[in-house]
Amino acid sequence: MMMGMSLATFTVLHVIISLIGIIAGLVAVTGWLMSDPSRTPTAIFLATTILTSATGFLFPFTKLLPSHVVGIISLALLAIATFAFYGSRLAGIWRPIFTVTAILSLYLNVFVLVVQSFLKIPLVNAWAPTQTEPAFMLAQGLALVVFLALTILTTMRFRPVWLAVR
Repeated sequence: MMMGMSLATFTVLHVIISLIGIIAGLVAVTGWLMSDPSRTPTAIFLATTILTSATGFLFPFTKLLPSHVVGIISLALLAIATFAFYGSRLAGIWRPIFTVTAILSLYLNVFVLVVQSFLKIPLVNAWAPTQTEPAFMLAQGLALVVFLALTILTTMRFRPVWLAVR
């Protein structure tokens, strides 16, 4: 039992929260690319991605796993992104710090989605059962390139109007 739920139920909840975070993050990034701070999608993205990373530590484990390292990195990035957005209101250097840390944390969530998809979805697993095959490398490489491009473009373009009003 995990927080009063079976492991299967807790896993489904964890996955749903993660997918909500990814979708909200993609909606928020779309807004950031147009200099719209997208406050509601940003808040949903930050909250659900923090929750996803935190709940990952509630699964049973006996040693530190790569997923825990990803979770620790993600939580550190999200703490910085949250402070940059809410604490410093994106003033000065905090605007690019926000875009980089927020998009990298979204990338890490997508990275885990790709890993889990290749592990859990039979059709996808058949393409790369050991996650060393070209299909897996291509999927992860493509995700990395897309998120690096999004990080660069968003950092260059995200200039919310309310920053100029200050």
